[in-house]
Amino acid sequence: MIPPGKESESLGALPVDVLFAKGDEGKGGKKKENAQKESERLLATLERWGVRNLHALAALPEVALSERLGQQGPHLQQLARGTASRTLVPVEAPAVFEEAVELEYPIVLLEPLAFLLNRLLEQICARLASRAQNTQELRLTLELQNLTGADPESDTVGIPSESDAAKSAAQPQSPAQHFVSGRQNKFCRTLRLPLPMLDAKLFLKLLQLDLNAHPPGAPILKIHLAAEPARPRSAQGGLFLPPSPEPEKLELTLARIARLVGESRVGSLKLMDTHRAEGFRMRRFVPGSASAANRQKVSSEEKSAVAALRMFRPPLRATVILENGELVRVACTKKKEVQGSVLWKAGPWRSSGDWWEREAWARDEWDIALQNVDGVALYRLVHDLLGGGWFVEGQAG
Repeated sequence: MIPPGKESESLGALPVDVLFAKGDEGKGGKKKENAQKESERLLATLERWGVRNLHALAALPEVALSERLGQQGPHLQQLARGTASRTLVPVEAPAVFEEAVELEYPIVLLEPLAFLLNRLLEQICARLASRAQNTQELRLTLELQNLTGADPESDTVGIPSESDAAKSAAQPQSPAQHFVSGRQNKFCRTLRLPLPMLDAKLFLKLLQLDLNAHPPGAPILKIHLAAEPARPRSAQGGLFLPPSPEPEKLELTLARIARLVGESRVGSLKLMDTHRAEGFRMRRFVPGSASAANRQKVSSEEKSAVAALRMFRPPLRATVILENGELVRVACTKKKEVQGSVLWKAGPWRSSGDWWEREAWARDEWDIALQNVDGVALYRLVHDLLGGGWFVEGQAG
């Protein structure tokens, strides 16, 4: 503690550099660079004047210092004399919604784990509700018991975590091989929700489904659960729009379907930037907003007739007879009605792509009309130029 009136005596022996030691903290990019250059310029000016400590700076005339250094000169002099003051602005620490529990005995089964997760989720949801917040992301971290006796600092066998997905994606894995964060022997799962929600029972069910699909693979010693706060969603339904399913029930239904058929088979389609047939990938399904449903509608008079093509999945392998390079007859052994003489054809239309990758493709397409027992039918015929096979992809009408 410095007694009042003794500030300049106590600070006088300090070098001038202390005034610029923390002047550029909290800044980034160009602001930090400009502040650093300004500090170096002022230090060089004071060095030319022979001012090397705070006592010499405090003794300079205030008016002359202000004329030469501007407003920053008197401010530095007040700091050197210990007479500067600033408004105290309290900073509220950001709220952290995390809960953890250390276990006396390791947990092996998922049922007791679900009991503890329910308690942690209720506590987190209560804290979120007290601040009028929801959550859109839950992070579960389980500290596992090292059963192999290996060094915890080394890589450990376990279940794949999302933090290790980037490392293990490039390495071939056997069906029984799993990975855990090797350095801390931790198993991490992240549950991302399409919309902000606040339902402890829903979160528990989603975590149970995720852990059933991705079990930890080792006894659990510690449970840590964190929630990322998010503003509650606000939506207003239209009077003349069909009611949409509740997001909580929809998310639970999608999680149950993913458990049955696999996560890569559930979601919404996203077309890829390619001319390859059925070039798409699956992405997470996110319910559209009400504004997306109210798109511009085209009147029935402006609509033109469109021929539908019913695709065969998988495409039907066909046997094709050519005469002088022209299609004459097509037959499919798996579907007897797809066979007959070619009455009319349009094509071929050639397309190719991805020639720089291993999954290169090239094909010719025809629209053909076949004469069969039931009459005339239109089909899409494809010739795989790289594999050499012929396929019937779909039927028109």
